[in-house]
Amino acid sequence: MFAGFNLKVGEEISSYKEFGDQIYIAKKKQVEQELESFINSDGSIEGTKMQSNWFPQIEADIFISHSHNDEEKAICLAGWLKATFNLDAFIDSYVWGSADALLKKIDNKYCKNQGDSTYNYDKRNYSTSHVHTMLTTALAKMIDNTECIMFLNTPETICTSDIINQTKSPWIYLEIAMSQLVRRTEPNRSLGIVKKAMFEASEQLTINYNIDMQHLKDINLRHLEEWKEIHQENNLKFLLSGYDKIHPLDSLYTEHGFIKGTVKA
Repeated sequence: MFAGFNLKVGEEISSYKEFGDQIYIAKKKQVEQELESFINSDGSIEGTKMQSNWFPQIEADIFISHSHNDEEKAICLAGWLKATFNLDAFIDSYVWGSADALLKKIDNKYCKNQGDSTYNYDKRNYSTSHVHTMLTTALAKMIDNTECIMFLNTPETICTSDIINQTKSPWIYLEIAMSQLVRRTEPNRSLGIVKKAMFEASEQLTINYNIDMQHLKDINLRHLEEWKEIHQENNLKFLLSGYDKIHPLDSLYTEHGFIKGTVKA
């Protein structure tokens, strides 16, 4: 990962929902197909293989972290990124539903009390800890492999209370914390001009996590629109100077100070 952004955006990109849906359905199907390959004929799970290969086949430039209730907004953002810059986004909810489906399959086979429709508490905890450990490892590798992370910061994600930057989602907490810990890796290309340049139960369990977002650059819809305009200007400058087109993420990085250069006029 090279850079991170704390994005606040409303419904302004909702027109990209249909295009985003096409991308979402195709990539989620990839994840589900991959999951099936980790289940052996005897019903056991290839844990090591799953941790290493849950979704490396999905090539993505940007990791989108979002609340379950903001899934539609994340899909619209992925559609906008693809339509505007031909950038591929990985939406973390590709795997949430798939992980739950995998857990359900395991629990129905191994964790039910004999002669009953209820689940054994200890067996259920054991299966959940394994699947969540595998998912955590896979998400960390995906964050590490993508070039930047965009955190969809909405009231659905961040608690509107006296405590600043607090979330009830363990997965959001994990992803933002992991984005601080993974390697800072410069993209394998010349950067701009610089170098030439979810819990459901009868009673709701609520756990709050403080999240540190100091490493994420604040952006909103205006910044997205400026990014598009600046990138078009940068490409024109580069072409007039005899260089190839600049990568769209390099325009974003330069605009927000992640790389230093003279791309802007």
